[in-house]
Amino acid sequence: MQMAGKRPETAEVHATAIVDPRARIGENVRIGPWCLVGPNVTIGDGVCLHASVLVDGYTTLREGVEVYPFVTIGLAPQDLKYAGEPTLCEVGANTVIRENVTIHRGTAQGHALTRIGANCLIMANSHVAHDCVLGDRVIIVNNVVMGGHVEIDDDAKIMGSAALHQFVRIGRGAVVGGVCGVEMDVIPYGSVLGNRARLVGLNWIGLKRSGVGPEEMQAMRRAFRTLYPRHGATESVLETRIAEVRQEYGHLPRIAEMLDFMEAPSRRGLTRVARQEGQSETEGA
Repeated sequence: MQMAGKRPETAEVHATAIVDPRARIGENVRIGPWCLVGPNVTIGDGVCLHASVLVDGYTTLREGVEVYPFVTIGLAPQDLKYAGEPTLCEVGANTVIRENVTIHRGTAQGHALTRIGANCLIMANSHVAHDCVLGDRVIIVNNVVMGGHVEIDDDAKIMGSAALHQFVRIGRGAVVGGVCGVEMDVIPYGSVLGNRARLVGLNWIGLKRSGVGPEEMQAMRRAFRTLYPRHGATESVLETRIAEVRQEYGHLPRIAEMLDFMEAPSRRGLTRVARQEGQSETEGA
């Protein structure tokens, strides 16, 4: 990484791009036509801004980030309380950001940081609001919108045109169905569907693809059925069911993670379960 004001000889900057001389530019960076890079921006090695990309504020793009046309990163948040504080925005290594995505910096009232992890894919026309925190390998499909302070853990997938309410938490490996309004937290490895999101099971397909074996899958299925009994079954209070699952299956890391998530403080509460008639919890994942 070069010092501010010293552009590396390996950087390719189009003649129509405007790059503030105070910006820090790494090796082998490509900045295409009509891009605008502000004075407090740090661009890591191998970053590519294709064309008509605006990066401003105290923003850091880690190595290998690829940004497609008409993206804005690090602009002021859409929050009336924001008063120009020098808050941050960060995009992790090798993340790909497609056309027309907007990513806003944090607020002093929140984390003061909007962060996207490494190896993520943010598809076209999506919005990452102020103080959102996305983990690694997160996939955001076209037209997804997030309110402020949303947290999405590693390996989660948000399908097209979903809307995430502010302060919602999406657990590791969860999947949110398309055109789904998510108002409450989604447990790790959970699968939610519906106009207003309802939990229909765990993300069995994703778990299988990530290498979870049959014995652990069976344990997770039994744990899920204990946590969310079938309609008409005798139900104890949720705290009791969590304690029961922790005693029997708490030694398994993925199940322990689910239980920790469910017991953690939440601004929104947990998404409720809803199964269609004749649908098992293995379907709809």
